Amino acid sequence: MDTYTILTSMDWTPLIATHVVAALYALTIGPVNILRRRRDRTHRMLGYTWAAAMYYVCLSSFWIVSDGHFSWLHGLSAFTVVTVTLGIVGAVRGDRASHVGNMVGSYLGLLIAFGFAATVPSRLIPRLLASDPATAWFVGGFVAASVAALYLTLRPHRSGVRARRRARSLRPDPT
Repeated sequence: MDTYTILTSMDWTPLIATHVVAALYALTIGPVNILRRRRDRTHRMLGYTWAAAMYYVCLSSFWIVSDGHFSWLHGLSAFTVVTVTLGIVGAVRGDRASHVGNMVGSYLGLLIAFGFAATVPSRLIPRLLASDPATAWFVGGFVAASVAALYLTLRPHRSGVRARRRARSLRPDPT
């Protein structure tokens, strides 16, 4: 069977393609936001885009079914919609423990779903990797580059901070 036959038989619809790209985006940006310092504009902006991607991944999954049946992944999607929402509510209310717990938990759920989607041979991702690895690597690289560009655009500019500190240190002592 040639590559074209394999790819066309896999039903890569626009819904599935955008679902995969959003999931890869959320997978990539999650650790960037979890591991960096908190409570600044960059964290909030990355968090908004991550939450939007998570909602899209979860909600779009309800239109992706095998033989007309839902799987345990759909239950995880419903649960994740709730936990992402609770994480946002926690952030708005200033409940850091709720925010962190729900967001990190949501990310771990995404990792579990990705692990399943990427390792079960009958799923679309392993079949794409086997039939057309260049496309899979291109999409992964594109998503990683997009996350890097977004982060570099949003990150605080350190030169401005250093310049303000230097200006303060050069002021004459008022005493």
